[in-house]
Amino acid sequence: MASSVQIQCINKTPRQDPHLRISNVGGTNPDGTRWKLSEDEAIAGMKSGKWTFYVHRPGVPAVNVVIATHLGHEYLKTASDGLHPNNLLALPECL
Repeated sequence: MASSVQIQCINKTPRQDPHLRISNVGGTNPDGTRWKLSEDEAIAGMKSGKWTFYVHRPGVPAVNVVIATHLGHEYLKTASDGLHPNNLLALPECL
C-alpha cells in the first residue's frame, strides 16, 4: 500500500519551461524531520507504488500529484492543474 505524503516545498531550476522547473520536492515527516527527493526519485517511487503525493495549501482543497509527460519528459503536477504545474510551483522553496 502506497504511503500518502504531502509535498510542502519544492526546489526550482532557473529554466523557464514549467515542465523542467522542479528539481526537488520535500516536506516534513510526522516526527518533525524534513525529507527531500529529486523529482526523478519521487516519480520512481510513485511508479513503484511506494508513495502517492498531494499538495494542500491554506484555503485551497488538497489535490493529488500525478505524473505527466510533455515532449517525452516526465514531470510532476497536480491533478487539477492544466499544462502548467502551478500548484506545485506556488509552494515555497525547500531549505
